[in-house]
Amino acid sequence: MPYSKSEITFYVKRNSDITHMAPMFKITEGATIEPANGSLQDFSRGPVTYKVTSQDKQWNRVYNVAFQERSRTVTDTLKFDFDNYELDKEYGKFYVWYDKNEDGKTTYLWATGNPGFRYAYSTMKDPDRYPTTPIAEGIDGASVKLETRSTGAFGVINNKRIAAGNLFYGFFDTKYVLTETMKSTNFGHPFDKTPIKFEGYYRYKSGDKYQDKNGNEIPGKKDQGSIYSVMYRNHDNAGNEVMLHGDDVLTNPHIVAVARMVDVTGTEDWTKFELDFKYFDNIDETLLNNYGYNLAIVFSSSYEGDHFEGAVGSTLLIDKVRLICKKTE
Repeated sequence: MPYSKSEITFYVKRNSDITHMAPMFKITEGATIEPANGSLQDFSRGPVTYKVTSQDKQWNRVYNVAFQERSRTVTDTLKFDFDNYELDKEYGKFYVWYDKNEDGKTTYLWATGNPGFRYAYSTMKDPDRYPTTPIAEGIDGASVKLETRSTGAFGVINNKRIAAGNLFYGFFDTKYVLTETMKSTNFGHPFDKTPIKFEGYYRYKSGDKYQDKNGNEIPGKKDQGSIYSVMYRNHDNAGNEVMLHGDDVLTNPHIVAVARMVDVTGTEDWTKFELDFKYFDNIDETLLNNYGYNLAIVFSSSYEGDHFEGAVGSTLLIDKVRLICKKTE
């Protein structure tokens, strides 16, 4: 899997021996890596730092690589209140969200399209002008504000005129922002529970003018938001990794369950949504216990924002999200 982040964690099965690991990395032709590819490393003492240097020695980048066991999900109800956020560590220009695990560890499992928006306004210094931001006016504490923004001259040149505010359980890869944009959004993380219900609170206001990808206004068409969760098998029958992206997050054949709100339209007050998961296939318990499924949660201020269509100013507020799972003994 390609990585554009400097902090990389590979998760392994329980009871794996991470004291003697010899990872191999695919790097650009002519580049070098230190420590050497395939060299034996002890990851039990923490991340190992790798330095990749370009063939002409003019460019290098450091990656902190960790191998870690996934801890069991103990609780049957996962709670996301979005009270924990900070500026991104790499650029310090936009907000990122994090949670605290049951063991007290910090996890960065939520992602946004903010890193992509940075390409449109690289000199912008105000993080509150990005599409996804925190606001203090939540149910009790902070909430997340997703707002569809114009991408200005950059958007006109690249035919990507809007950026919908989004928040999703997964990660964002900036490598594809200017080429295969749909591949930038990687939806889902490995999950070991059977979800039953997806609920939370939202407020929504549609922007004034709905526009198509070419910037043409579509009179009479109203924007709306997106709220859904998807569970899917993260490997195919041949053992190849499966990751859902913007172009197949609701259509991939490896999807086993979906909880989706059909109409996310205007509401001035905080409104509760309660969605049951609809299953298309039985859950394989052995596969589930070995993290053979991924869970994705997606929120967006414009339901066709992945196609760069929507209304500038459309705003979705999200708070107090709960994922209720089948009880386990």
